[in-house]
Amino acid sequence: MAINGVKFVACTSKEMKKHIPNTITLLNLLAGCAATVYILDGQFEMAAWLLLVGSLADFADGLAARALHVHSELGKELDSLADMVSFGLAPGAILYTFINLGPAPLSLEPSAGLYWPAMPAFVVTAFSALRLAKFNLDTRQSDTFLGLATPACTLLVAGLMLIYEADLAGSRAWLGQAWVVYVLAAALSALLVSDLPMFSFKFKSFKWVGNEIRFIFVAVALILLVIWRELALAPIIVVYILLNIAQIFIQKRRHV
Repeated sequence: MAINGVKFVACTSKEMKKHIPNTITLLNLLAGCAATVYILDGQFEMAAWLLLVGSLADFADGLAARALHVHSELGKELDSLADMVSFGLAPGAILYTFINLGPAPLSLEPSAGLYWPAMPAFVVTAFSALRLAKFNLDTRQSDTFLGLATPACTLLVAGLMLIYEADLAGSRAWLGQAWVVYVLAAALSALLVSDLPMFSFKFKSFKWVGNEIRFIFVAVALILLVIWRELALAPIIVVYILLNIAQIFIQKRRHV
């Protein structure tokens, strides 16, 4: 169809369906952008909610693509770019802010300008980019992950952000220490690019056999949520990491 010499192509329902997963992916990206602004402004609770929205959108775009039977290389690349913002830049900004704000319990005013001693926090951002690039090329990661997935890493850091804000058990005094953030950034970066096998949440069936570790994790996570509510986010991801490490030792003992 042409109007005043300009051609318009009518979108079929099939063509429109192809854009639904990408639209959800862009929601992830926008949530990550907004979260980063709130993080740098010291508004941690709103940032945490936005990162949760981004995580849900990251999970939903894949579900939508499979449900609609649509797949494209564009969607794959777009997903990585969105993840780089929500799960690469945002956690780096959180760790940066910990150092920038410091351990003072009554001060939540960030320093003006770039605070160079806090820049090593963005090592997590760099390694997140490396992990996302490796993941796109790795054909082994379908039912399981190798290394800590970027959304899990971000949820762990976001959970620490909420603990920092609540100053749980005086946590601001140690999370605001530069050396603590440096160690944390180094450990997370190593986990991101490691070959440590970690279970995904793709249930092929809901039987106990074959899903034992998933059901155990869900049960522990629910208990922690009941006890600590939003402050349970970081401990839940720590439990996830520890369960995966424990599973490796159990499997090694079985083969001895």
